Amino acid sequence: MTSARVIACAMASVLACLAAMPPASAATGDGGILHIPSAASLAHCPSSCGDVNISYPFGIEAGCFRQGFEVSCNHTSQPPKLFLGNSTTQITYIDEDESVESPMFCNIILGSGTNNYSISWEAPAKGVTIPREYNTFYVLGCDFDVNLFDHVGNPIGSCMSRCRGKVLPNQGSCNNTGCCSISLQQDISGFQATIVRADGMAARSDSMHSGIMALMSSQYYEGNTTYLFSSWTNTSNIPGGFLEVAIIDQPSCQRAQMNNASYACATNTYCADASYGGYACNCNNGYGKANNPYLLEGCPPQGQDYNPRPKEQCLMSCGNMNIPFPFGLEDGCFGNERFRLNCTAAGETLFSIEGAWYHVTGVSVEDGNLTVRNMLNNASAEEVIITNTGNEEALEITGPLENQLVFSLEYDIIIKWAVINSTCQQAMQNNTNYACRSGNSSCLHVTHGKIFMGYRCNCSSGFEGNPYIMDGCIDIDECSLPNNCSGICQNFPGSYTCTSCPREKEFDPTKKQCVTSAKNRNLVLGIAIGIGCGIGSIIFAFSVILLANKWKKGMQKRIRRAYFNKNQGLLLQQLISEENATSKTKIFSLDELEEATNNFDPTRILGRGGHGTVYKGILSDQRVVAIKKSKIVEQIEIDQFINEVAILSQIIHRNIVKLFGCCLESEVPLLVYEFISNGTLYDLLHLDVSSKCLLTWDDRIRIVVEASGALSYLHSAAAIPIFLRDVKSSNILLDDNFTTKVSDFGASRSLSLDETHVVTIVQGTFGYLDPEYYHTGQLTEKSDVYSFGVILVELLTRKKPIFINDLGAKQSLSFYFVEGHQEGSLLGILDSQVLEETDQEEINEIASLTEACLRVKGAERPTMKEVEMRLQFLRTKRLRKRHCLHEKDGDIEPLLCPEAKNPHEHMNIVNAAHITHQGMSGCYSLEQEFASSFEMPH
Repeated sequence: MTSARVIACAMASVLACLAAMPPASAATGDGGILHIPSAASLAHCPSSCGDVNISYPFGIEAGCFRQGFEVSCNHTSQPPKLFLGNSTTQITYIDEDESVESPMFCNIILGSGTNNYSISWEAPAKGVTIPREYNTFYVLGCDFDVNLFDHVGNPIGSCMSRCRGKVLPNQGSCNNTGCCSISLQQDISGFQATIVRADGMAARSDSMHSGIMALMSSQYYEGNTTYLFSSWTNTSNIPGGFLEVAIIDQPSCQRAQMNNASYACATNTYCADASYGGYACNCNNGYGKANNPYLLEGCPPQGQDYNPRPKEQCLMSCGNMNIPFPFGLEDGCFGNERFRLNCTAAGETLFSIEGAWYHVTGVSVEDGNLTVRNMLNNASAEEVIITNTGNEEALEITGPLENQLVFSLEYDIIIKWAVINSTCQQAMQNNTNYACRSGNSSCLHVTHGKIFMGYRCNCSSGFEGNPYIMDGCIDIDECSLPNNCSGICQNFPGSYTCTSCPREKEFDPTKKQCVTSAKNRNLVLGIAIGIGCGIGSIIFAFSVILLANKWKKGMQKRIRRAYFNKNQGLLLQQLISEENATSKTKIFSLDELEEATNNFDPTRILGRGGHGTVYKGILSDQRVVAIKKSKIVEQIEIDQFINEVAILSQIIHRNIVKLFGCCLESEVPLLVYEFISNGTLYDLLHLDVSSKCLLTWDDRIRIVVEASGALSYLHSAAAIPIFLRDVKSSNILLDDNFTTKVSDFGASRSLSLDETHVVTIVQGTFGYLDPEYYHTGQLTEKSDVYSFGVILVELLTRKKPIFINDLGAKQSLSFYFVEGHQEGSLLGILDSQVLEETDQEEINEIASLTEACLRVKGAERPTMKEVEMRLQFLRTKRLRKRHCLHEKDGDIEPLLCPEAKNPHEHMNIVNAAHITHQGMSGCYSLEQEFASSFEMPH
């Protein structure tokens, strides 16, 4: 062998073929080594890819391959495929001499009008060649003339095939009937081929004129062409050809041997030049029959090699004698030839040394001895040593042991043996051939006098068995053997412990265990009585605890009942059970709400207000709720709490927060609302700057329309008029769909139908508080209108009700707005987003409405119903205007636009049509009439 050979890849498929493969780098060299490694240093390297075994100098990972011998494993296919470097040349086999096989084949179809086909291949890297002595080109098919050239165009040979009407004959050899072959005359690093339809043959596209061209190993497949060609119908059965890969870091052996640091060939090897540059290594004769010349220990003397892995199902006995490994009776069942034994038909075990046969009477792998007797063939009585001589015969006879043992035909002969002539340190470096395979085993040096014989294996202290096989050394159970332990014996791997008997026990030699002494039996009885009394005491204490808990629960129940009565629970039950109350309002127990809020965990707090703290909770039916816990427990606050429950139990409106129920069993009453997920309008306006995109002008108009509708409902549509008294942006919540929800009825007051106002203690939030209500204490529906006007200003300016002006002083937003409106400087104080998304007409209209809501005298303010209608009108007008603009953009004649040809017709059409939209109600005629009658002075 002149270089490493590979059996490489199938190079193409139908029509694509070999010409589609561009030359590529077989190995980048990155991570390649330029020295001679040991097998131990490569133990971590991947040894296979799919079905292909990988051995050095080839390798995948950095530090695992010789420079120029990198291969790559593609795991995207099943099984994984191995490629030469990062080229498209697949490796299907690497033989024992580091040869690599590459079945190169191509399916060819010459269809109608096609008379020739060309293919080519070039080595993917320097040093890769196709050797002539191992490869032959075969072409299978009908009516082809084939010409083969090397990679530079020099002719190699030609052949032709004819079928005479047959498609694929099953011939015994390739005799130009359905196939032909071309032998190589020299090594090549690439080839070109032309396949031409034979002259005079009609152009056809059937399978008769399809073919396969392949490069195959002539030494593997010569003489077996019947099987070969009959299996070609399936291209996966096509065999491969050999590629040689040479070491190319030096151009020749002479140059390589001048640099010992990078020379690739190990001891006991010779170097051979490759035909296309580079060199390869081979073991010398008599060394390493099937080993690796690129490893430090790759070419040991023949006879010194040792196989630590016997084949399965070996014969393990002869007659009554067990034959432990490394000794064996069959091929593949012993470590090497020196450990071969023979079994006669009579069941006798024989051992041969240089033509002399001995009867084996004992084999000990623990002591490293082979015991024989009754020497045959007139051999003299001598001690026999198995040792390494460096030759095929690894056994030698030492001189008679005159002063040690005298042997006769009646006595046994003890033969000492070692695995190979190697130190333990050297043997451990070659993990592949290291003999000590079992865990808990050790390596020992074997000597005869001053002669070093090599090494053998032994089980570690506390273990016994065969150290030459996997898991052969097993733990010795010292506790089951006679020992000096007069107490409790406990075995563990490799040793045992002996613990003296406890003070109250003594060791019984017959039972080999600790037993209770007679003098301690009464003590045991006393202990049993004491334990019984202790258990009785525990039961008594447990009963007392149960009774105490029961009493505590009863007391807690009475306390909760007292709180329920104090918190007007009976009154509330009566209120929510009236005819006009919703049927779903529920009085919750305190246990339910504690479980829902994890005992009112501070991390569950959603917010704090003037009337209490709000917690997030999850009820047993998985409803997410907001639980309001009042923080003041004075009787007047409890009355307000009951008032809030009574009011909310009467309200059914999509823009008013829904009340699920309440709890009165605690000192502080609790309310359970629906959970509103998107926070408050105040947060969106003033806290979360990133939410500007969520509050377009259309969003702001929709929110105030929905909020005004809810307040209008409370003032004029509810069974009893309700004044909220604390209208502010933080009490306007937004749900998942950003639908408006009015909340917080703790300060609300209800009136009889014949009442127009009520005198109360002034309550509310500064910035929103009606100045007339603040001075007179008279609460009217116009108080909520004023507060709503402040919310309109917030939406227009995006400023807080009490804000810091340019001079650094606190200022009321409502006074600031009214002053700016009256002075004509309104545009300077509006939010920039409002100015971008609306026009001057809309600004004037909404500003006029806002200024009317903020009038000092309540009688001059519009009602909440009028505010709602005006806002509905503004929103409807804006939607219609946008609709008209959209139709104009689409070149459609607008029907409901102020710019129509006949404005009177337009008004009639609108008056006849009712507008329906989410959050809208009423018709155009009503809005027009209200607009004409409602004066908004500037």
